[in-house]
Amino acid sequence: MATSTVARGPAGAGTKRAKRKAPFPIELYRSALGKKYVMAVTGIMLMGFVLLHMIGNLKMFLGPAEFDHYAEFLRELLVPVLPRTVTLWLLRGGLIVAFALHIHAAYSLTRMNHAARPVKYQSQRDYIAANFASRTMRWTGVIFGLFLVWHLFDLSWTGTGYSFHRGAAYANVSTSLHRIPVGILYIVANLALGVHLFHGAWSLFQSLGWNNPRFNAWRRNFAAGFAALIVVGNVAMPVAILAGIVAVH
Repeated sequence: MATSTVARGPAGAGTKRAKRKAPFPIELYRSALGKKYVMAVTGIMLMGFVLLHMIGNLKMFLGPAEFDHYAEFLRELLVPVLPRTVTLWLLRGGLIVAFALHIHAAYSLTRMNHAARPVKYQSQRDYIAANFASRTMRWTGVIFGLFLVWHLFDLSWTGTGYSFHRGAAYANVSTSLHRIPVGILYIVANLALGVHLFHGAWSLFQSLGWNNPRFNAWRRNFAAGFAALIVVGNVAMPVAILAGIVAVH
């Protein structure tokens, strides 16, 4: 026999049993505010990774020995406390979780916004009010996300149809980016990343409640500067390889 979900009060009236609340972090994440916080915090984590990744990649300009030494340094993090590559995989796992939460929070917020406003903006003025970066956040995120999956296969996992040697970081990167279609793809993906970072760096302050109008100029300058730094730093590598400034090994 099924258990009844109706409890009898003193007067015999039927009352629905109160729904048990989930733990506080889950309840918070179910709210729009919680999702905004998650997007902001994971966004900061991903921005930090993108910056450090770019700095590391620029070691390509120092030659094969320096770049391969840097790659080996990442594999040896916290050795002998932890076995070789374990720390690197733990960091990768944390980034994957942050990336997944960032995407899910963005998707959920979009659904909530559409439900709250079933009718789209009706006037051209309303459409123009949102700048290009904010209007293309979904697509720039999708473009870079698809590129990232391909990039991981190309340079970290299996290679994508060229001479790939596990552990030979400089040779793999230079050989891959020396292919013109791959170099162009890398540049386009990083331009999309720059647009995404500009709006993300701007809006994360608002998501965290740090949106005093007095700081708007500082926020915009920070967002534009950070996005430009990442794009220039990342795009410099394929351009230098295609131009023959950085040697292919």
